[in-house]
Amino acid sequence: MKLYKLLSFSFLLATLTSCTFTENIYVNDNGTGKFSLDMDGSALMEMAGDQIGTQMGAEAKKDIDSTFTFKQLFEEKKDSIAKLSPEAQKELKKLENFVVNTKMSTEKKQFLMNLSTDFKKVNELQDVLQAASTIQKLEGTASQANPLGNSFDNNSKLSYSYDGKKFNRKAVIEKPKGDEKAAASGADMSKMVFASSSYIVKYHFPKKIKKVSNPNALFSDDRKSITIQYPFTDYMENPDKLNFDIEFEK
Repeated sequence: MKLYKLLSFSFLLATLTSCTFTENIYVNDNGTGKFSLDMDGSALMEMAGDQIGTQMGAEAKKDIDSTFTFKQLFEEKKDSIAKLSPEAQKELKKLENFVVNTKMSTEKKQFLMNLSTDFKKVNELQDVLQAASTIQKLEGTASQANPLGNSFDNNSKLSYSYDGKKFNRKAVIEKPKGDEKAAASGADMSKMVFASSSYIVKYHFPKKIKKVSNPNALFSDDRKSITIQYPFTDYMENPDKLNFDIEFEK
């Protein structure tokens, strides 16, 4: 299965029914670290794995354990990328070093996808799911292969900051572009398919956490890690609900 076809197929599975999205950030003493986004759609495979294999073709019936980089993917789709706006190309460029691992088995009822990268500064990170919408545009905004079009687009810009004293996660909502009626229709579709999905953030730091602005944050025993769970509909409809600040002990 070609890289782009595999990635598109994986994103499509993630939009079909209940998935758990887990955003992990590990920060080292010197500010470097690792970011990963895990998508677990095994519940879908448990319910309809055989039917999915039939609908998606023979390749989907095979066990898949594939690892590749976005750089390899972009080389495969370089002609389509060249047609995107300079801004969209710039956003994709930031993803080149991401490694994608996909494991899928209809027999084991398993669908797991992991996107990960190392970073030199937390401020370098961007919203991977937003970038996924740009990737989906490579074959058009909607098609038979992906009827949801840009299904991860929540019209926001996400940024992170960390200076050793404080950490901040902030999504700024932007005005929808283009046809507002179509945008509203897409939002209704996303709400329906993501109603039972969750978005979890798990952040790990080299220092003890003094306080978190989100009262639902769960602390690890050593108070160096937090976990916060949200309905995925919050990520899609009100991404600023996922904003929070962390203050560390001196």
